[in-house]
Amino acid sequence: MTVYGQAIAGQPDDNLCVKAWRLLKADFPGLPALHLHLLKNIPMGAGLGGGSADGAFMLQLLNTKFRLGLNSEQLIHYAAQLGSDCPFFVLNQPCYARGRGELLTPIALDLTGWQLVVANPGVHINTGWAFSQLDPAIFATRRAHLAELVKHPVMAWKGQLVNDFETPVFEKYPAIKALRDQLYAEGAAYAALSGSGSTVYGLFEKNKPLSASLATAFRVMNL
Repeated sequence: MTVYGQAIAGQPDDNLCVKAWRLLKADFPGLPALHLHLLKNIPMGAGLGGGSADGAFMLQLLNTKFRLGLNSEQLIHYAAQLGSDCPFFVLNQPCYARGRGELLTPIALDLTGWQLVVANPGVHINTGWAFSQLDPAIFATRRAHLAELVKHPVMAWKGQLVNDFETPVFEKYPAIKALRDQLYAEGAAYAALSGSGSTVYGLFEKNKPLSASLATAFRVMNL
């Protein structure tokens, strides 16, 4: 495997793309050997699911290229063996996830009137550490309401749609909290930590121009 862009720590055999090939090779012995070219642009330890997306899309690429005939349910089954975040990228649309992340219910979410500002502080958050900081009891009281909360207008999300990782991450890395607070100060209707961090994002109304500091310092995407 040849990797371009950001360097990836560890051995190539541990990469999720390689693991995806091995996983399908076990059930489809006719799958040929490949030389993979991976362009790695999404920061690692950033809460953006870069590695998980790579693994899930590798499964889909192999399925399409070699006509394996796997449906979405079967691909999700394989993706769950790669990692808890991987099944989401098989459907690759807003979903409410249960179980380990493999039980997915699509959610109707329309953000066409918004633009997304993504800010990465260059800090690597260890996912295992982040999960070890969560209180399962507190999370259990919130999860039943998440699927309904995202159906509310974006203007109602602040203070209601909560990422439980924010408490430990913001305490350990105050600069990440400051970055989230900056997005609010610049006019975000909603801002939060992405996954277990360290990236934060903000939703801004499209009909309101962004400040020059946001437009030049961070990644802006129209939804």
